[in-house]
Amino acid sequence: MDTPICDFVKKYTKSNFLRLHMPGHKGCGSLGAEQFDITEVDGADSLYEADGIIKQSEQNASRLFGCKTFYSTEGSSQCIRAMLYLAMLKAKQEGKAPPIFAARNAHKTFLSAAALLDLEVEWLYPETADNYLCCDISAEGLEQALSDAVKKPTAVYITSPDYLGNVADVASLAAVCRKHGVLLLVDNAHGAYLKFLPKSQHPIDLGADLCCDSAHKTLPVLTGGAYLHLSEQMDKLLGNQAKNALALFGSTSPSYLIMQSLDAANAYLCDYPQKLSAFIAQVEKLKDELTAYGFILRGGESLKITVSAKDYGYTGKQIADLLLRHGIVSEFSDPDYIVLMLTPETGEAGLEKLKRAMFSISPKSPIKDSPPKLMKAERVMSIRDAALSAAEILPTENCHGRILAAATVGCPPAVPILVCGERIDSHSIECFKYYGIQSCSVVKK
Repeated sequence: MDTPICDFVKKYTKSNFLRLHMPGHKGCGSLGAEQFDITEVDGADSLYEADGIIKQSEQNASRLFGCKTFYSTEGSSQCIRAMLYLAMLKAKQEGKAPPIFAARNAHKTFLSAAALLDLEVEWLYPETADNYLCCDISAEGLEQALSDAVKKPTAVYITSPDYLGNVADVASLAAVCRKHGVLLLVDNAHGAYLKFLPKSQHPIDLGADLCCDSAHKTLPVLTGGAYLHLSEQMDKLLGNQAKNALALFGSTSPSYLIMQSLDAANAYLCDYPQKLSAFIAQVEKLKDELTAYGFILRGGESLKITVSAKDYGYTGKQIADLLLRHGIVSEFSDPDYIVLMLTPETGEAGLEKLKRAMFSISPKSPIKDSPPKLMKAERVMSIRDAALSAAEILPTENCHGRILAAATVGCPPAVPILVCGERIDSHSIECFKYYGIQSCSVVKK
């Protein structure tokens, strides 16, 4: 597997050219990476008009993933917006403006995209989930929702895997969508590696029409590197619009450091399946040992360990603090869970270090309180109208009856508890307080 972007930049750094172009560091600086940080000079191609080395590299990625694949240097956020734009284009081609049906645990980027594109969104609520980060939707539930819809959506949008490591039955959901002539869009930000399992579990291979992967989350890629994938059907319909869709939401100065990282990943991925398979076997062994020791684990994702902390007598934050004393930094923790993200780069030594640290935590009596259940909220304004309204920041306890203007959530996990345009009621305030949200952006009266 060749690496045309990396090769070009290496050659450029050795040329000793006087850089009278951007960036301003001119190839020098204290980080050491500046020499490889270039812009669209002759021969470097251009991300959104690619016809040279970037196009070659994206074609390499496309062969690896078995579908049309494009690069993003602004994470899956850019790809999510592009996916929704492409779904909207398809609807317009058909002379329609139907809504998007979206699982309620959508990333907050979904909301900004809905606001920018003025999309009508109908939420799909979880069938059994006890946490706002999860939204389990069965094929039967989706079939019922689509059959009952007064206005059939142009697309169904889901997040899989979710932040806690739950993986949707994408194949079954895709079959339902195909039956109803509806697109399936998957935020697969946490699952780029799923393509390289012994049997691919990647959403495109399971029937999704559009999908985004955050390469930087589970592959050895710099932060911001991501993929937009199009199924064969979508490539035929709107493949020539994919670059425009990404450009609409992307910077005109995409990072060449990130593009080199994506380019180099292509070579890495050639023998990745063997490395991944061997590492997952080690992770499964560790999970079995943690379970035998008394920890309750959640989710079925191979490269995540999600601990139900309260069952062990702690909050997720408390376990995260204890691990930090052992030199281990977790991905995410809240009152209920701690999430640990692993990759083959963690290595056997890293797994052993984690095991020793976890085994040093003595069990206590389970904490019995549970998180507030996710309730359907009253929608007062559209997402767009609320997000673009004049707003003010108020303490959470003073927001009863007000309309949420902006999604009040940090990243991670970046999953809104309440959505722009919904009314804040007593239950919402209870949820905000439980998760430590002390203020809200509300529409000015």
